[in-house]
Amino acid sequence: MKILLLTPDLPYPPESGVALRSFGILRGLREAGHEITLLSFASGEPPGQSNPLAELCQQVQVVPLPSHSRRKRLLKMLTSPQADMQHRLASATFEAALKALLKSENFDLIQFFGIEFGLWLRLIQAHGKGAKLIYDAQNAEADLQHAIALIDRRQPRRWLAALYSSLQARRLWRFESEICRAVDLVVAVSGEDKQKLLQHAGAPIHVVPNGIHVDAYRPPVPSRRERFTLVFSGKMDYRPNADAIEWFCAEILPRVRKKLPQTRLRIVGRNPQARTLALTDKQTQVTGWVESVKPYLHAAALYIVPLRMGSGTRLKILQALASGCTVVSTSIGAAGLHADALATLRVADTAEDFADAVVTLLQDDAARGEISRSARDSVQKHYDWSALLPQLLAAYRSIGLG
Repeated sequence: MKILLLTPDLPYPPESGVALRSFGILRGLREAGHEITLLSFASGEPPGQSNPLAELCQQVQVVPLPSHSRRKRLLKMLTSPQADMQHRLASATFEAALKALLKSENFDLIQFFGIEFGLWLRLIQAHGKGAKLIYDAQNAEADLQHAIALIDRRQPRRWLAALYSSLQARRLWRFESEICRAVDLVVAVSGEDKQKLLQHAGAPIHVVPNGIHVDAYRPPVPSRRERFTLVFSGKMDYRPNADAIEWFCAEILPRVRKKLPQTRLRIVGRNPQARTLALTDKQTQVTGWVESVKPYLHAAALYIVPLRMGSGTRLKILQALASGCTVVSTSIGAAGLHADALATLRVADTAEDFADAVVTLLQDDAARGEISRSARDSVQKHYDWSALLPQLLAAYRSIGLG
């Protein structure tokens, strides 16, 4: 098949969740013999010849990521009934590139990653020459915004943000519904997300979880982990991640350090905002962007996932488990995981229970070692792309592709 993939960020290097997912799918589809064209936004330079995208794709086109000021976004929100995410990737350059590709090529399938590409549905339908259209839903976005609003309502200083999220949730519901009804297939990343998206009564929905190439995260031998070191990772300008680490540092970490004062915390990920940077102290490091998260995962005694909002399957957990980390997570953080993988986590939802789990595991090297071995096995079995790609190809066949 001739396949066009539309991504909000370059799939390689895979620095974000959507990049990890889209690269895994892109590589798998190419290895299955399909011809891939990639049209992607990027904030940096286009990929060079050493980048594997050049080898995996028939052609790669990169468009600069548009910049929309907060003032412009606020004005749009006040003067338009549409959700902010509907305009986030608005770009005349991208529109021209997409239109040119659709006119010059005959694609069998067009798959877009993320709700923002719903902006281009009419253009694709007008010029796509009957290509099957697939929405790869990174989250159940309307439900996610609603969850964010509920969390923010608890804090008076966040009431304005809660009002924004409530308004966006209603608008995203309409937008999400339009997309689900316009495409031929929706791909959800978890069973929980599927149930939320089914409420739109749109296209059939297949679940293809997030995945990784597990062998790429294999820890070095011998593995040398730093005792009493905790790691959290992710894009730090993503609201669920910022909320998670702020809650952890305010409510959980002091309880841990009361019993284990030598506990260190590393917060790893690009674009940390002022509130996250302010968490830095002698034993808390905020790294910002790093070339690879793997050295931090391989050095961690524990990996923490104190998420209070979000949807989908957490790629951060898959990376941690594949790296041999023991993981302590909230129920929301662990949502969507296969039962085998879930059984290797320690799940706690209150600050007290979370702190107790961290303290107990930091003091038990043998337990962490046993958990680490079973965790890697479960991720290899259920979340390596070699196991997941057949599920995606089956979803394609369900709508007459393949």
